[in-house]
Amino acid sequence: MDATFFFDPACPWTWRASRWLVRVAEARGLSVEWRAFSLAILNEGNVPPQFADALTASSRALRLVEALRAQGRPEDVARFYAELGARSHDAGNPLAASIVTAAVDAAGLGEAAPALDDERWDEAVRESHALAYASAGPDIGAPVLMVPGAERGIHGPILTEVPELDDALTIWDSLLPLLRIPAFHEIKRGRR
Repeated sequence: MDATFFFDPACPWTWRASRWLVRVAEARGLSVEWRAFSLAILNEGNVPPQFADALTASSRALRLVEALRAQGRPEDVARFYAELGARSHDAGNPLAASIVTAAVDAAGLGEAAPALDDERWDEAVRESHALAYASAGPDIGAPVLMVPGAERGIHGPILTEVPELDDALTIWDSLLPLLRIPAFHEIKRGRR
C-alpha cells in the first residue's frame, strides 16, 4: 500500500480529505488501504445527542469496512465509502442507517451486509482505531494518514474543499517528505 487512510464516515472533514486522496491516487497510480477510525470510540461516553444517530450509523458502516478489509477487498471499501459520502456529505444529509443501507446496495455489497450488525467486528474496528490513534495521537480526530517509511501518521490533511488536481498533487508532494522526516511534528492554523 502507498497510503493507509483511517476514516469515520460521519466526518465531513474526513470526506473531503478522502476525495483529495482518491484524486491523487488516480493521478499517481497509488494504492490506498481504507481503515476504520471511530469518532464514537474517540468520544466514548461524551457523544453529544445531536451526533448520536450519525455515529451509530457510522459504527455499523465501520464494521463492514473492517470485514471487507479482512477479506482483502480495498476496492470494495473504497466504493462503499464513496457511496456513503455521496449520499451523506455531498447531498447535505447527516449519516443515517438508511444511507448506510443504500450505500451497501449501490456498492453491490449485499452479500457482505450482515457484517453491519455483527458485533464480532467491533474488536477489529477498535484495533484499527487504536492503530491510527497511536500513530498520530494524542489529541487528534479523523482522518489519519499513514505512509510507508514514516515513523508516525498524521491527523489530516484537513481541507475546506477538495482541491483541483494540480493543488491536490502539490499537497501530496509537499506532505510526503514531511511525513518521512522524524523531526516533523505539525503544521496547524486556526479554523475559520
